Amino acid sequence: MQRRKFIRNTAAAAIAIPAINGLSMKAYGEGSYLDEFYTSTMQTDHILVVIQMSGGNDGLNMVIPLDQYGAYQAARTPPTGTPIALQQNKILVLPGTNGATGFHPALAGSTGTGGLWDLFNQGYVNVIQSASYPTPNYSHFRATDIYMTAANQDEYLIDGWLGRYMNTEYPGYPNGYPSPANPHPLGIQYGSGTSLVTLGPTSQMSITISDPTKVVTDGGISGDPAPATPAGEKLAYVRSISAQSDAFSTAIKNAYNSTSNIGTYPTGNTLADQLKTTARLIRGGLGTKIYCCNIGGFDLHANATVSTDSTATTGAHATLLMRLGEAIKAFHADLTAMGKADRVIGMTFSEFGRRIKSNASGGTDHGAAFPMFVFGNKVTGGVTNPNPIIPVGSALTVNSQIAMQTDFRSVYSSILKRWLCQDDSSTLSIMLRNYPQMNICNDADCIPHATEPNIEYSLITNYPNPATSYTMVEFKTDGGHTLMQLVGPNGRMISTIMEKTFNGPQTGTQRVDLSNQQMGMYYIRFQNGNKTQMKSVLKVR
Repeated sequence: MQRRKFIRNTAAAAIAIPAINGLSMKAYGEGSYLDEFYTSTMQTDHILVVIQMSGGNDGLNMVIPLDQYGAYQAARTPPTGTPIALQQNKILVLPGTNGATGFHPALAGSTGTGGLWDLFNQGYVNVIQSASYPTPNYSHFRATDIYMTAANQDEYLIDGWLGRYMNTEYPGYPNGYPSPANPHPLGIQYGSGTSLVTLGPTSQMSITISDPTKVVTDGGISGDPAPATPAGEKLAYVRSISAQSDAFSTAIKNAYNSTSNIGTYPTGNTLADQLKTTARLIRGGLGTKIYCCNIGGFDLHANATVSTDSTATTGAHATLLMRLGEAIKAFHADLTAMGKADRVIGMTFSEFGRRIKSNASGGTDHGAAFPMFVFGNKVTGGVTNPNPIIPVGSALTVNSQIAMQTDFRSVYSSILKRWLCQDDSSTLSIMLRNYPQMNICNDADCIPHATEPNIEYSLITNYPNPATSYTMVEFKTDGGHTLMQLVGPNGRMISTIMEKTFNGPQTGTQRVDLSNQQMGMYYIRFQNGNKTQMKSVLKVR
């Protein structure tokens, strides 16, 4: 089954069924061998809000290189058709850039003083110039998959980067969830269906809601006991997921109904509606860490501006940018009034940017790099990277692209490490490769707010993951009896990898052979005295 078809077909369920590329569909109920390991290793109360600007945003008309205004104007003024170069004196000059960089005026909101412009001036926005990846793809579907999975252009991954993150924090999910220790959904995404970004190695790690009082479920499947057949096993699993969805639905409704928003939000703005709900759920005490929002309409091949507006500052693109900025500003103001703003940062991305040269239809075609925004109280404010270079003269062609300065996966990696508080090995396991760290938020904020006694969360790390034939486990022991076991997808032990008695604290490396195992999710169980840790490893072809 194709990945996208799988996601679409499981959208009716708040939790997707983990049956992809031959992985097991079996559900493990109460009493599974894995139950005792379902406690999250999450050590902070940090929340990440991800906003997708669907369609491919024209970053060059959102963050304008004023130091190259002549080249920009020439590129955006075609011989025939509507010019879309913003009038220079209408562009908002960003403080701290020596007049080199500006915002589209719509980012100041309808009042001209609010929106992302105001947040940037307060030091709450980091603009990351020219984010992309080597050899970008210009298909909406494929490019979206790349940004959601953090894959290379020629690599097809079966899970999203946030799905891998949540799987790291909550190994074994959805089995045994919700529980007294973890009563709330791990992630929430808004819309009518699930997306790839929160899909874990074997299961969708988030639920999808369009209204906090009407959580998307499978309709409460019920009936006679499931037969003892493979089809019956799958039916039983769907029923268990339905019950799980109902339990998460109750938690969401309780959080939503227990409080209200403090701030005001713009009307007629779908992104503002999503962020308004998010703020209310946060204030209501919902323990969800990841929220995925969406604002569409950025695929503007034509009529991006109003043809009769000589300033090119009004039109479809301006309206979208105004909605984006006003929604984020209202969200931040609401969180501030609630006293929750220090717990939340947000990030924007699109599946690609647009070409430098505009077309004759008053729009732009699919392009490469674009600016990403990271926002919140704990963000390192300012502009990361110089302005993109705008070619002039014969160097400017219809195919001219904004070159990559930052691999978008460096942004993801930095958020994982500096905000979601992953160590080096976990970040590598989630991102699959090492990427340079960026100072987009202060890593001093990764201070545990609660740590269970007698538990060490970095006893073992493993790589590669996913693995084809083996994974290497690095371990730390305090000495004494030390045990390492391989546990199968069904929660049963396959083999004892290592069992030794060490004289004092030591570190070591152990190879775990997976060559004879079928594809699926396995677990490495490590025990040293009263300390136990479990790490997942996905076996692929």
